[in-house]
Amino acid sequence: MPLIRLTLEYDGTDFVGWQFQTNGRSVQEEVEKAIKQILQVDIRITGGGRTDAGVHAHGQVASFFVEREVEINLLAKSLNAVMPHSIIVLEAMEAPLDFNARYDAKSRRYTYSIRQEPTAIQRNYCWQVFQKLDLTLMQKCAQQIMGTQSFRSFCKVETDIHNHRCSVLASQWIQKDKLLIYEISANRFLHGMVRTLVGTMVNVGRGHTKYEEFHKILESNDRSFAGMSAPAKGLFLEEIMY
Repeated sequence: MPLIRLTLEYDGTDFVGWQFQTNGRSVQEEVEKAIKQILQVDIRITGGGRTDAGVHAHGQVASFFVEREVEINLLAKSLNAVMPHSIIVLEAMEAPLDFNARYDAKSRRYTYSIRQEPTAIQRNYCWQVFQKLDLTLMQKCAQQIMGTQSFRSFCKVETDIHNHRCSVLASQWIQKDKLLIYEISANRFLHGMVRTLVGTMVNVGRGHTKYEEFHKILESNDRSFAGMSAPAKGLFLEEIMY
């Protein structure tokens, strides 16, 4: 009974997120439907990252067992032939039997894109912010969250988790062509964490929140002090490290 590992790319615009939900199409549902069509089996896949509605991925990972022989070399091509054009399998491979796409992840890397000029083509893949932003202050905010600490101020209030500590391995703003890109890697992420961090740092950058307040927000463990959650469309799951 082989364990299959898929690496996926998807445009999350028209999906309710990665995970199966009753209120709309999910990426997980579409991938499982394609697997059933190709392999003629009902399976449940495990995703490496639970992206929200409208969030995209360049390097999502999923794993599943299948009780039959699988031609691995043809699997990616076969799945891509029947899946929606907004989802593709970049790679399919056989993994060790004890591999789990979610629980074996050592860290994940996300990026968030902001564009400060109007765009038609990129409108579903970035947050258009037309006010002047102080990138120096935003970069200082990004550096403050490095290391291991509580990020309770930057997660959704209704989350049912009890551990809010995360170890941030990288956090920086990068100017690339006409995009301002925030890049963050961590051992784990809380629900809504990246988008709330971005929204709060943008508030600092445009002068709505004083730079000195950012550290106080981080230490407060109170979501009500942080800024708005940045729109989902600018967020990308880039890579999962194992």
